Amino acid sequence: MSDGMNPRLESFSPVGHATRREFVRRAGSAAVLGALASQAELLREIASAAEEPASKRQSLVGSNSFGWTQYAKREKRAFDIVETMSVVRDCGYDYLEPNMDFTRPDSIGEMAEQMKSKGLKPVSLYCGPRLHEADKAKDVVAQLLAAAKVCGQCGFQVISCNAAPIGREKTDEELKTQVAALKEFGQGLKEQGLRLGVHHHLPEMANNAREFHYNFGNSDPATVGFCYDVHWVWRGAIQPPDALRQYGNRVVTWHIRQSRGGIWWEDLDTGDIDYGAVAQYAAEHELPRRFTVELAIEAKTQVTRTAIENHRRSREFIHRVFGA
Repeated sequence: MSDGMNPRLESFSPVGHATRREFVRRAGSAAVLGALASQAELLREIASAAEEPASKRQSLVGSNSFGWTQYAKREKRAFDIVETMSVVRDCGYDYLEPNMDFTRPDSIGEMAEQMKSKGLKPVSLYCGPRLHEADKAKDVVAQLLAAAKVCGQCGFQVISCNAAPIGREKTDEELKTQVAALKEFGQGLKEQGLRLGVHHHLPEMANNAREFHYNFGNSDPATVGFCYDVHWVWRGAIQPPDALRQYGNRVVTWHIRQSRGGIWWEDLDTGDIDYGAVAQYAAEHELPRRFTVELAIEAKTQVTRTAIENHRRSREFIHRVFGA
């Protein structure tokens, strides 16, 4: 860690005040996790030079920026991504997954350098481009691939892409255009040494998950991978084992969240989704091990701890359940 504990950690506390001393006390096993991460570093370097099956067995655990923006909004303060990088690192994570501004490739390089300066790895980025418009899709893909060149140069491995929803179900022609764009994007990323992981929210799960299945049913797993957001797919009425049996061979990265009674839980713990079974399948089938924790708050979420504590606890959950 290049800059030590961030003295402004207390600004992330939505309940009470989390001082530096309190954070160190609460972190408990964070030092152990840091030691594990250090011990795993050599294995990661060896795996990166090996064939794909060995690469798939390495573990990287990250935090998506979305939950941190929600806590910032809850506290009525501006979201500071650089400060968040320090906090994510101090909670024991390997990377932060932020949004990718593919219209400004230079910003990607700047962000990667900031991550590295904070002791984080550039692993994955998230984007939500409009890919269904026949007159614009090719230009959008060209922009995405131009930005991806910078991503590859900086060391990023995966682009998680949720094709933008439009407030209604997309027509057959729009889906055809979208899938053609995803295929072109995925192939272009593959040629640059990156992977495409298609992500889904609820709009894509409408009408018996029509768009969800169309994206995969009309593309090749070798180029169009799966960013498996277990909870969103579950909320869309597809059970985790079913999604794994059907599309597990496409998984390139994961988004992990939990709920109880259908309501987002403040950290990762037991709940509606049996992550033990998910972890067992992932291990048995040697699926890629890029686990992105994505905590989030909705209207009925009960927040009883700080953002820091919830992310620290969630990091421990990933270690305990997925062995990562």
